Amino acid sequence: MSHTVDIPQELKTSLRKFRFARRNAGSAALVVKINKQKLIMEEVEQFDDISIEDLAEELPENAPRYVVLSYELNHTDGRKSFPLVLLNWAPRSSEISLLTLHASAYLDFQATCDVSKVLEVRDGAEGLTKEILDSSLLHTR
Repeated sequence: MSHTVDIPQELKTSLRKFRFARRNAGSAALVVKINKQKLIMEEVEQFDDISIEDLAEELPENAPRYVVLSYELNHTDGRKSFPLVLLNWAPRSSEISLLTLHASAYLDFQATCDVSKVLEVRDGAEGLTKEILDSSLLHTR
């Protein structure tokens, strides 16, 4: 059985605005879920200037989400950058049918977001910390 999950134009517009927003401090996030009944992606919420720990608390413990994150990254040489990161929030405690649907639409969403960095988060809030993000972003080439 193959599912195709639609990414509505409204969400694409929202992603584009989020992507090109000017930021000079703090991290921002756009949270997206799949509506299982309608088989479409829906924007859940946007956060401006949110800490990673607060973001992890906002995300559901047993439902998958895609999170486009504009992350304030402080480099060792003092520079600051704001890479766009796609967090694939897929807690192990999620309903299997939702995880399957989420996984099947993941590559489409990743292509639509056009982000270069992707981070899988399977362990809930413990898997999403500033330390984990910093180490995965600063140590990848």
